[in-house]
Amino acid sequence: MSDTLSPTLQLAVELIRRPSVTPHDAGCQKLLTERLQKLDFKVTDLPFGEVENFWARRGTAGPLLVFAGHTDVVPTGPEEHWEHPPFEAAVIDGVLHGRGAADMKGSLAAFMTACERFITKHPNHKGSIGWLITSDEEGHAVNGTVKVVEYLESINEKIDWCIVGEPSSTHTVGDVIKNGRRGSLGANLKIKGIQGHVAYPHLADNPIHRAAPALHSLASEHWDEGNEFFPATSFQISNINGGTGATNVIPGELDVMFNLRFSTELTADIIKERAETILNSHDLNYEIDWRLFGIPFLTSEGPLVEAAQKAISQVRGIDTTLSTSGGTSDGRFIAPTGAQVVELGPINATIHRVNEQVLANEIDQLSDIYETMMEYLLLD
Repeated sequence: MSDTLSPTLQLAVELIRRPSVTPHDAGCQKLLTERLQKLDFKVTDLPFGEVENFWARRGTAGPLLVFAGHTDVVPTGPEEHWEHPPFEAAVIDGVLHGRGAADMKGSLAAFMTACERFITKHPNHKGSIGWLITSDEEGHAVNGTVKVVEYLESINEKIDWCIVGEPSSTHTVGDVIKNGRRGSLGANLKIKGIQGHVAYPHLADNPIHRAAPALHSLASEHWDEGNEFFPATSFQISNINGGTGATNVIPGELDVMFNLRFSTELTADIIKERAETILNSHDLNYEIDWRLFGIPFLTSEGPLVEAAQKAISQVRGIDTTLSTSGGTSDGRFIAPTGAQVVELGPINATIHRVNEQVLANEIDQLSDIYETMMEYLLLD
């Protein structure tokens, strides 16, 4: 099969066949770094805990264009439910099947072949090219990109432009690029009452009854209007747990989990203050543990967005839509350093699902888009 595949598809197949379920890398990064070293990249391995990461750079001058991504994939679920084994990496009738085909081993392969072609043609390009790769994007994301960025900041390594290979496209490759993401703020809320018998409610204090009006207030709060690039902030309750399992016992505690996806109109501190003001207004006895998963970021304009738009138009003959929709990505760790960040990758329809797949020719088109972006950004 490899004799009939393009170089990009061959590499994608090799990567998918390594079962790198978070946080394991399964040899993917070694495969990538060996090829990068042949292109004169200086590679620095940056393991943290059980997570493997690497930083690679070719050149010393600015500007610095970085390809960022992850080698880890989510679990497959029951493999018997897959039409093709998830780590077989079958290419059938022009479709690449396998866990990671879209998220994001197809992008990693496209990164690599784009760099190989560009550097072969333009060995003396201006600026520098970097790679920032982790095996902890699909997991807790505590020992991956965030730690590599801290390392880069400590040595004053500044990224100017960053292309994240997350699957951004909707109907055809390049039709959507993410030029920002909403922030994500989660909370574990514990509301305390007094346990008792349901027949004697005056001797108990039902935390579920107390919580209901407060949760309604939080859910109906108008947090902001959003703006040109972001929708209005949304509040969603994701889990509620209380009670002993018996129908005749008033519970003593209620646990609630909720999340806010917020725009650049708000900060996490403002949200916390407003939420706790609402909770306090309902005279609750509560504890709340907040976790900030990421702050909102936006690259509204500039050379990187322009290069992406021009490259997509040149390679695909289509206009692209800028979007900030969807969940979080590792771009949230890179953008605060001052870097311009865009996410550009395959169609996202099957990510994290059984039978993950992409059209094979779209991986090649993606490689051409990346190469063309480098030409716009790193050639005089």
